[in-house]
Amino acid sequence: MKPLTIAVTGLNATDSPAPGVPVIRAIRAGADTPVRIIGLAYDPLDPGNYMADIADRVFLMPYPSQGAEVMAERLAYIHAQEPIDVLLPTLDSELPPLLKLGGELKRMGIKSFLPREDDLKLRSKAKFYDLKTKLGIEVPKSLAISDASAIRKLDDDFKFPVMVKGQFYDAYIAYSPMEVEGHFQRIRAKWGLPVVIQEFIPGEEFDVVALGDGEGGLVGAVPMRKMQLTDKGKAWGGITISDPALSTFVAEAMAKLKWRGPCEMEVMKSQRDGAFYLLEINPRFPAWVYLSVGAGRNLPWAAVRLARGDKVEPMPPADPGVMFLRYSFDQICTLADYEALTTKGELQRHGEQP
Repeated sequence: MKPLTIAVTGLNATDSPAPGVPVIRAIRAGADTPVRIIGLAYDPLDPGNYMADIADRVFLMPYPSQGAEVMAERLAYIHAQEPIDVLLPTLDSELPPLLKLGGELKRMGIKSFLPREDDLKLRSKAKFYDLKTKLGIEVPKSLAISDASAIRKLDDDFKFPVMVKGQFYDAYIAYSPMEVEGHFQRIRAKWGLPVVIQEFIPGEEFDVVALGDGEGGLVGAVPMRKMQLTDKGKAWGGITISDPALSTFVAEAMAKLKWRGPCEMEVMKSQRDGAFYLLEINPRFPAWVYLSVGAGRNLPWAAVRLARGDKVEPMPPADPGVMFLRYSFDQICTLADYEALTTKGELQRHGEQP
């Protein structure tokens, strides 16, 4: 039987890991048919390039910032070498160019299951408050600013402390306008404008990995509470939880969003009144997604099935009390493999032939 060839991006596995390696592990754990995994990496030093039982073959990709045309040219070359059945991107920055290439990917026979462009724009931090005004989803009050002079007027609309967020990454808490300005300048230099000011809601935070069918249905969701954090605020350990009110909030939010594909929701339960607020939507699987396999809800494999056009029935609530603890280990690789990636831009593992 010809294996199903699945291309997965994001093979970085450092202290701030990309989701690619756990997504591949989940696919291999859930596949009911032979699969061949093609790893798409952005750096020859990504540890996932060299890990056993992860990718059967690895290709270097141009960074998404180089544009859709450059990405299309590289994907066409890779597809000629390894005909791809399903493409599963795992990084935020890949989605805009891939959405532009939707028609071209379809012509090549490459299937995917991605969020719609309008939904991707709506969940951006700069427009996040539209989720409340347009869809009725409870989110913190927020304001996108592009001029430091606007900081002086924040007292009119916000109570301190506030959150200061970059449009792509980074978030800081600020207790005064002076601290807001310091974070504003730091974020502007790193991620550009606008910078988002968001209401600070004290309470208990939950992360939820979810998969939407694009029509308002929730295929599956696994909520967890962080137990360990890195100095960058990334989850290094967590545990699945059962909270019917949280599950209802997530299901209702997905119904209003009509979200298509995987996402991670960051949800705060307010200590003031117990209400839930949606803090962020990350439009891809998180790096802790393998916890969904441990909880009996293999969402990455379900995403592959949706991309193929299979009908996937909604999953029951995930098992609570399942923990993950991340660990580090030294990945041994050869100079020959590293040279293959840096000079040829591709690596065939174990001397295998397609």
